[in-house]
Amino acid sequence: MKEKLYTIPLNDAVNENDECPFCFIERKLEQDALDFTIGSGSSYMESDIREQTDKIGFCREHLKKMYDYGNTLGNSLIMKTHYQKLMKEMHEQFASFKPGKSQKFPLIRRQNAGGEKNAIQAWTGSKDCSCYICQMIRPTFDRYIETFFYLYKQDNAFKNKVLNGKGFCLHHFGVLCGAADQYLNEKEKAEFYPAIFDVMEKNFARIEEDVSWLVDKFDYRNRDADWKNSKDALTRSMQKLRGGYPIDPPHKAK
Repeated sequence: MKEKLYTIPLNDAVNENDECPFCFIERKLEQDALDFTIGSGSSYMESDIREQTDKIGFCREHLKKMYDYGNTLGNSLIMKTHYQKLMKEMHEQFASFKPGKSQKFPLIRRQNAGGEKNAIQAWTGSKDCSCYICQMIRPTFDRYIETFFYLYKQDNAFKNKVLNGKGFCLHHFGVLCGAADQYLNEKEKAEFYPAIFDVMEKNFARIEEDVSWLVDKFDYRNRDADWKNSKDALTRSMQKLRGGYPIDPPHKAK
């Protein structure tokens, strides 16, 4: 099947033969988002961008990655106006806050059982799950999930690479299975799920074998034995569980 512009990144990711092609894609999207948000293009100086970052904020993970990226001035300018917006919201939340009724047996009954969620808790919780960079990445990543199923159904070469590849991390595998119900019909799902389950089981067994041999290599009796595929087994096993690249250095400003 002839490649199209929107299929090239996904084909490239699968051709990397990585532990998870969606980790590969997500890393590139995240790096591009960091470059845009805090990089030399100075998008953070644009009033419309700053308005969005002030309103949406950043999750804990991306705040750390922004700090690691560098650009103290750019980060500080973003924090300055975000704090100004946040303090205004905070004042409004505090002014309108009314404590809920106390529970008679707070140590016995579950927190907020049968009652409304604390308003301040709800407000702070909304900040925990709001992130400008996450929101930049998500729509494009979702399109790659859709493109995966398009290629899986239309391109036998792509399908064979997936079924003979290293599978996916557990996190992105769950995302993929959720999307399968949306993009595959009943007949296609009946074929897809057993095939992809087999891929996952085989590759989790491969990772477990590599990690087990890495452990065994610390036994003095195996000191001179071949490392086989175990030298990077620890980082690959971590990626397989939760995604990402534990061994990656921080993505920094160029």
